[in-house]
Amino acid sequence: MASSSSSSLWVLYLLVCCVCLLKGTEAQGNPPIVGGLSWTFYAQSCPNVEKIVRDELRKVFQRDIGLAAALLRIHFHDCFVQGCDGSVLLDGSASGPGEKEAPPNLTLRPEAFNTLNNLRAAVQRACGQTVSCSDILAIAARDSVALSGGPDYRVPLGRRDGLTFATRNATLANLPPPSSNASALIAALARLNLDRTDLVALSGGHTIGIGHCPSFTPRLYPNQDPSMDKTFANNLKRTCPAANTDNTTVLDIRSPNLFDNKYYVDLMNRQGLFTSDQDLYTDSRTRSIVTSYAINQTLFFEQFARSMVKMGQLSVLTGGQGEIRANCSRRNAASVAVTDLESVVDDAQDGDDAGFAASY
Repeated sequence: MASSSSSSLWVLYLLVCCVCLLKGTEAQGNPPIVGGLSWTFYAQSCPNVEKIVRDELRKVFQRDIGLAAALLRIHFHDCFVQGCDGSVLLDGSASGPGEKEAPPNLTLRPEAFNTLNNLRAAVQRACGQTVSCSDILAIAARDSVALSGGPDYRVPLGRRDGLTFATRNATLANLPPPSSNASALIAALARLNLDRTDLVALSGGHTIGIGHCPSFTPRLYPNQDPSMDKTFANNLKRTCPAANTDNTTVLDIRSPNLFDNKYYVDLMNRQGLFTSDQDLYTDSRTRSIVTSYAINQTLFFEQFARSMVKMGQLSVLTGGQGEIRANCSRRNAASVAVTDLESVVDDAQDGDDAGFAASY
């Protein structure tokens, strides 16, 4: 009887452990959701929104797969500055340039902004003015990853669009340039409550896309960065024969249009394009994470999805905040105008165009 009782307790203990383990795995798979966001936010008002966006993007990527990286990059640049509120989509106003015109955003592709407005129009035709541009951008970023071969993950929705854009100074302060080392990147993401694992996983977005010569030629001229593979450097010099060459090259030399883990293999072979890439492998605090993703693509995909969901909730507007724009490039006519004078003041105080954020 005692033995039977002990056995029953042991079985119960195992069951409890299994439940705890499953709950832990579930929590790890789906980060906590900010209040106001939901996995099924448009279930009634626009149940086909995600299908509409994906179907449109399939056609877009058949014509130009490079737009996948461009859309993903816009989502990053939006969320890191002022939060995921679609502020980077706004054109400048009569009182000054917008966030889109700040130096780190000058290499964002105009075609990607046009694509987002086309997606906005397609969704609006089907559902009316019910889905925000910031939600469409979050869905498009996810689909850019999934349709390029990467993980397909759920995106919590319910964001509202911001009424104003960030200043030039705020943009420069919150988008680390490609010359940043691991210490600067860790500190920048820590301010956003993103840790080293998030940093390395999100950097994996550089497995697709291109980089502009001025973003990495300081590693080539006047002297080659010793952390860069010599053959790789010589090939880059053919693409960028001078420091100010107006040209581009792929970020991932092994599979530039496929979202996979080869970016991390590049880093292990000293073939990272930017300092902000290669230093993730050079620095002892992030090196082991890079190695783990290089040898285990599934691990990278799982963490990338978690980190994207986490990043996609930075300082979101929900409920009655902000608005739902009819056109992603401008505020609704009925919106209360928020002065852009601060941008003009910042531009007058800061005449330095240096500090381009990672271009891809």
